[in-house]
Amino acid sequence: MQCPCLPQPFTGGFREDCWEWDINAKSPAVLLSPCRRAVYFHVDSLLQSEATAGVRGTKGFAHGVHYWEVKFLEPPYGTSVMVGAGTEQACLHLGNYTFVNLLGMDSESWGLSYKGTIWHGGRSKRYTEPFYDKATIIGVDLNLYDGTMAFYKNGHNLGVAFTGLNKIGMPLYPMTSSTAAETELQLGVRSCRFASLQEQCLHTVLQHLEDKAHIDTLPLPEFIRGQLKEF
Repeated sequence: MQCPCLPQPFTGGFREDCWEWDINAKSPAVLLSPCRRAVYFHVDSLLQSEATAGVRGTKGFAHGVHYWEVKFLEPPYGTSVMVGAGTEQACLHLGNYTFVNLLGMDSESWGLSYKGTIWHGGRSKRYTEPFYDKATIIGVDLNLYDGTMAFYKNGHNLGVAFTGLNKIGMPLYPMTSSTAAETELQLGVRSCRFASLQEQCLHTVLQHLEDKAHIDTLPLPEFIRGQLKEF
């Protein structure tokens, strides 16, 4: 399992962001590469897929504009392979041969299926043409100022898929899911942009902390530490 993570250019005020797939927030049917940027679903060679499996990113977003890309290392197939985002309450695993569109199965997540449909609240609608090719790259553009989520396919903007995301009141985490055996997805570009200097400063401080639990150890005024905890 290799981690071919290549640097990418950042434009339009975007800067590189630092997060990966969360080893502590995933289905038991998910394996992560050592760098935690590649994710492998249902990889037991002796078993077929028995569940719907998901994984969440290590960072949730409550402010700013965030863009990330997921590359399909194998052609998608089966009931569902999805890319999107969800709250910390979003489901990450359904067993007992339950095969569903996990992202968007309820009100806690929003997702795009490789079959071209978008899902939220258990409802779907046609959004784009299906994509079946190996090496397809799906970009997610989460704008928490406008409250929108749009998707890109191989660099082409597919348009706004969801609205009202700035009213959720909880951080949104990158997510992906699959029902298909031996699905392989790779995290690529991760970038962010903030509107104000204050937000940029808060982001920079947090980038240098291993855990938000360390905020209280910083030699900063109490109100700034409070802002860091809420950011």
